[in-house]
Amino acid sequence: MEQVDVLVSGGGVAGLIAAAAFGAEGFTTVCVDPAAPITDDGQAGADLRTTAFLTPSVDLLDRIGLWDRLAPFATALQTMRIVDAGGRNSVPRLTRDFDAAEIGDKPFGWNLPNWLLRREIMGRLGHLQSVRFYPGTGTRNVIARDEGAIVTLDHGRRLRASLLIGADGRNSPVRQSLGIGVRTFRYGQKALAFAVTHDRPHHNVSTEVHRSGGPFTLVPLPDRDGKPCSAVVWMENGREIERLSTLPPREFAQHLNDRSAGVLGPLTQATALTQWPIISQIADRFVAPHVALIAEAAHVVPPIGAQGLNMSLADLSALIDLSRTEPGNRDALRAYERARRPEAYARLMGIDALNRASQASLRPLRDLRAATLGGLYGLSPLRRMMMRAGLGLR
Repeated sequence: MEQVDVLVSGGGVAGLIAAAAFGAEGFTTVCVDPAAPITDDGQAGADLRTTAFLTPSVDLLDRIGLWDRLAPFATALQTMRIVDAGGRNSVPRLTRDFDAAEIGDKPFGWNLPNWLLRREIMGRLGHLQSVRFYPGTGTRNVIARDEGAIVTLDHGRRLRASLLIGADGRNSPVRQSLGIGVRTFRYGQKALAFAVTHDRPHHNVSTEVHRSGGPFTLVPLPDRDGKPCSAVVWMENGREIERLSTLPPREFAQHLNDRSAGVLGPLTQATALTQWPIISQIADRFVAPHVALIAEAAHVVPPIGAQGLNMSLADLSALIDLSRTEPGNRDALRAYERARRPEAYARLMGIDALNRASQASLRPLRDLRAATLGGLYGLSPLRRMMMRAGLGLR
């Protein structure tokens, strides 16, 4: 049976970054995933979502040798704008800007397409001699023992890892194999993810438009075909998302521009539509002997405030710091559980509350939402505290 220092189950963005991180530390690392990464936005099945890396995540990417590859493709997020369009005729009635300059000299973060992230991280893995990536190979079974995690892969191959990292999604085979339960919150929502072009420049402003059903978010991207471009995450009732996704192009464009409240002028769909179910979920525990869960294997949150993958990289950063001398050490894993699960749970509950407020369809509740936003924004110390908390800073 082959022995490795670290085995990463899951080749999504979080899993690939985990492999790059532990490989950069010199640990023998294997990463497996049932599917090969799709690294072209025109390829069938491409992940057309984007990821906004907040400042602490960029610090981690820089530390493990990834940021130099990603920076040329990244778009800065200098301002987070919240627009409430929940009044009469869905016209914007309240706009509040949260400017990163209030709390430091760096943007809140940088935005990149997920398919491009996979391409560039794969390029980095190819230069790390201590890392092997096996696409087309999944995790079938896990036995957590005192001497290591015994992992059976597809086709019956077995490995023993000092540290097994479950980064294999919300239906994590690692978590299920170990019998770790989850608590799940359902909203009846789905999200459409795609890119649009527009006439007005975005000026590095990420905009959330709140009406009902969930937020409609426009996140800055580099220009596309000479025109300003943004990524869209459109959250709505699941049945409505299904209806929208089957509309003829002209009718879909009408709904798209109505929902955006005109904040960037006319929008033109630039990529195919992809759908994603929206839930919140947290594992009952994040560790087992020689096993740590990270990312969506540990916690899932709606795409609000760029929290999802940044929570995942906070998991990874803590795990690296605690695993420098001996990956899978029992005391280190206990410390990881104490550090990350309470923080993830508190953040999940906060995002859950924000999402439910954004779903509000009754006019009095929408009015209350607008009044609350206006009141919180008007208190400068509280506004700055909220911005720092969103970045995960003390």
